[in-house]
Amino acid sequence: MSTQDNIYPIFDRMLSRHDKEQLLGQKGVMLWFTGLSGSGKSTVAIALERELQKRGLLCRILDGDNIRTGINANLGFSADDRRENIRRVAEVAKLFVDTGIITIAAFVSPTEDLRNLAQHIIGKDDFKEIFISTPIEECERRDVKGLYARARRGEVKNFTGISAPFEAPQHPALSLDTSKLSLEESVAQLLQLLNIK
Repeated sequence: MSTQDNIYPIFDRMLSRHDKEQLLGQKGVMLWFTGLSGSGKSTVAIALERELQKRGLLCRILDGDNIRTGINANLGFSADDRRENIRRVAEVAKLFVDTGIITIAAFVSPTEDLRNLAQHIIGKDDFKEIFISTPIEECERRDVKGLYARARRGEVKNFTGISAPFEAPQHPALSLDTSKLSLEESVAQLLQLLNIK
């Protein structure tokens, strides 16, 4: 492509990802947490963020609470809206990863198709799928909002695990069952995956 054909010349003048990673002294990576509602995604993400902070590493958590109240506030829960939700999350995550930030996405993302979409946008080399594999019985037991009970009564439509399917990842980088692992054990396994002491 000639210079005249490049309609986005700013990218050629911006500092590179390598420059950002050198400044931060770390590598950008995407940890994509997937699992049922109540499986422990956000809890593990927050605990990992705190451990990374203690080690002087910059991390950003993206989850339903900080995405659906802001950038995705206009989306509902139809199949198309769920796909657009994940697409936008992945595009935002890519910006963080390309800035050298350890980025954690904590979303149900119930299908292989949705997770593949995210991986394609972010890039296979930067994408680590983490399956929070806590059994549904434990997720229901923890459900303080009563969403599972409401879904079982038919009051919540298309609720993943009850009235909508969840496709477990076939080859996650790591699988964590928070009904068997302590929070500390889960975080230790994630640090090991990231090769962080």
